[in-house]
Formats: sequence, C-alpha cells, structure tokens
Amino acid sequence: MFVTFSSLSSFEGADLSYFNIPYFDKMVHFGFYFILVVLGVFALKEQFKNRLKLYKCLVSALIFAITYGIIIEVLQAMFTVNREGDVLDAIANTVGALSGTMASKVLFSGKWPLK
Repeated sequence: MFVTFSSLSSFEGADLSYFNIPYFDKMVHFGFYFILVVLGVFALKEQFKNRLKLYKCLVSALIFAITYGIIIEVLQAMFTVNREGDVLDAIANTVGALSGTMASKVLFSGKWPLK
C-alpha cells in the first residue's frame, strides 16, 4: 500500500535536494522490491506451512513483484501528471525482486535455518 501510494503521489514542491546521491532512486526501487519478495516468501511459507513448496513460494512472490512493478510504472506513465514511468525503474524493480528471490532461497531452504 505504501509503495503504491508513494509511486502514484505527487511530490512536487518537496525539497529533496539533500539526497544528492547518484542513482539513489534506483537503489530505493531495488531495496523495496528485494524486501517485497523476501517478506512475500516468508508470508506464503507461514500461511501455507508445509502445503506449499519453497519453489512455488519463490516463483509466486517473484511473479507478483515483477508484475506489480511493471503495472506501477505503466500507471505512472498513463495516469499521473507529475510522475513518469521509467524503464530503468522497472529494471531496478526486477533486479531487486530477483535478488530477493535468491536471498529467500538461501534463508528459507533449511540449509541455513533462521533462529
């Protein structure tokens, strides 16, 4: 919900000049989608316990995150005045989601159990 609201809201007039880090926007996209997938896999594993294999949790969270990221970028391009869709944002979203999937596989595979 926060990501959707932030992605479709206008921040016109907000002074963000103190964030003068190159590609900071792309790092934020990467981070949001990394966390989205890790939390999504965790939620699916908890919700379905042993009825859903890790592979299906990983694939489901990955497909959701990539689809969601593309939809948000299209909505920004089509329905907002002060925001624009960006292919590089969609790529950062996808790379973050893929990285989150790989991290989730390591975290939840049982080979490195969380305690």
